[in-house]
Amino acid sequence: MTATAPVDPTTASSAPSPTGRGSAAAGARTTSTAGAAVALRGVVKEYAGHVALRGVDLDLAPGELVALLGPSGCGKTTALRTLAGLETVTEGRITVDGRDVVDVPTHRRDVGMVFQAYSLFPHLTVQQNVEFGLRTRRVARAERATRAAEMLDLVGLGELGGQFSHQLSGGQQQRVALARALVTRPRVLLLDEPLSALDAQVRVQLREEIRRLQRELAITTLFVTHDQEEALAVADRVAVMRAGAIEQIGTPEQLYSAPATRFVAEFVGSSNRLRAEVVDGRVRLPGQEVAAVGSPDDGEAWAYVRPEDVTFADRGVAGVVESVSFLGAVCRTKVRTSPDDVVVLDHRAHERREVGESVHVAFTPRAVAVVPFG
Repeated sequence: MTATAPVDPTTASSAPSPTGRGSAAAGARTTSTAGAAVALRGVVKEYAGHVALRGVDLDLAPGELVALLGPSGCGKTTALRTLAGLETVTEGRITVDGRDVVDVPTHRRDVGMVFQAYSLFPHLTVQQNVEFGLRTRRVARAERATRAAEMLDLVGLGELGGQFSHQLSGGQQQRVALARALVTRPRVLLLDEPLSALDAQVRVQLREEIRRLQRELAITTLFVTHDQEEALAVADRVAVMRAGAIEQIGTPEQLYSAPATRFVAEFVGSSNRLRAEVVDGRVRLPGQEVAAVGSPDDGEAWAYVRPEDVTFADRGVAGVVESVSFLGAVCRTKVRTSPDDVVVLDHRAHERREVGESVHVAFTPRAVAVVPFG
């Protein structure tokens, strides 16, 4: 029986150079990675009549981290897989530093990938797992060992090179997967829900580590997640996807404070949605009139106010406290202002009100985002 060599689970340039110069090219690189400029233009992906991507346009600047955020089935992983070369596109172009890679096989795209599942080889040690992509490129043994050890040090696992994956925690295994993807020094890093299998505390620690490494290596990164907190915490920009299309893209601050659509306003963060009327750039809310964020058209609209931008006041919208939840640093209080409306506010614990108490609430003027009905 002929043994079959395992496939590099990073899918990043795993084949040796056809010219036989793979080792020399790898050795010529420096530890720091120069990130590539990436562009998707009008990318469409169809599966037997189902449209997974609907003309996606997306740019990543060299060294930028962009998060694709959205609910399950919105197309974010499909978009990432088309960039990796794991999915063919039905229409559109994908370029890396201006080079069209639509017809370029995965192993020649200079892309590293980390999956939700760690995909470590159980029969290989941590060191051998990290070296794997270098071995398939025919990098010399001594250099493989040196580079893998350096990368394990970079992810904080320098002492665990001789262990096997079953001896590691989930967070440690994902660090190994990250080291394996980065050791080949790809110019683009793709992260597909890399933290979703970890518990909350480890997720926070590892996302901070990923961000540190990404900045240190200046590698262009596309990070897929359904976790809005994760996206807002790590990304330079966030692209919110819905039904195969990008609904809005911007900095975390822009998406949070000035959502462009009702979907974005309700998907990113928690908000109070209130019926309002816009007149000459001002928003008429129940019991209050404030300036609008942006330049909305006059007429009826939805106004969105974050819970932290609602306060107790001497006058404003009258209501009755319906519930109080202690969240540690803050309390979250629900105030029923009408039979059909409840306003939620986050406030310091010393401002706590009691259930059944009559109160007034007001809205911080700078924080009212408006989107059209519909």
